Amino acid sequence: LDIKGPNLVKGVNLEGLRVLGDPRSFIKSYYELGADELVYHDAVASLYLRNNLDKLLKATSKNIFMPIIVGGGIRSLQDVETMLVSGADRVFFNTAALENPKLIKNTVKKFGSSTIVISIEARKLQNNYICLKDFGRERTNIKVTDWILQIQDSGAGEVIVTSINKEGTGKGFDLELCEKISKVAKIPFIINGGFGELKHISNLLNVCLPSGICISSAFHYSNKPSKEIKINKNEGNFEFLKKNKNFLNFGNISIKDVKNYINKVLK
Repeated sequence: LDIKGPNLVKGVNLEGLRVLGDPRSFIKSYYELGADELVYHDAVASLYLRNNLDKLLKATSKNIFMPIIVGGGIRSLQDVETMLVSGADRVFFNTAALENPKLIKNTVKKFGSSTIVISIEARKLQNNYICLKDFGRERTNIKVTDWILQIQDSGAGEVIVTSINKEGTGKGFDLELCEKISKVAKIPFIINGGFGELKHISNLLNVCLPSGICISSAFHYSNKPSKEIKINKNEGNFEFLKKNKNFLNFGNISIKDVKNYINKVLK
């Protein structure tokens, strides 16, 4: 769940964020539908040097009993501790780690390897997959595979890899990227970006075996929690939702459908 201010938002290639409604409505729905884990991401926290997820976390953890990974604007040991105290099970960061790699070792030392997850925003540029930061706004010269090796050496317990080229498109996972990741990753990795139909999962599992698959658009657009979704009009582009446009046709895929399909493929 990408969060901007009080709203759940979604874009394509990490751009053009559109308001989808109150994140709490979606969270409740996904919990009841059997999601294994929730990933909260403050989409503009690194840009504005702040994180506003602690209140949402506290409200969620009172009634939602499932693991939660939180990130966006995490820059210090204190930020990690605040998220954990507020209800997060694990914390991820991207921009801060790229700017200060020692932060990975420091947070792992204090909070443990299983608590620290590193997010990677990857884009293919000139035949290389490069790490980006600030929610895909700024590129680095660091290759994704090189960064994964460094992350592992620093003791992080897991990585979430988002393909910016595929994110929000529903056209399938970035299989080339996934294959490259599987060749160097010795720690669990979650794949994010591109899911649109069930066959995309079997395509993914043919090239790698991730610890998890992160899905947003396919669920957000096809499984609206209610007909009357609350919208906070103070922040974000909400016009397309107000006009009831289905931005991309993802069909009607449920969490149960995905789980059943994965079990079938893995047998």
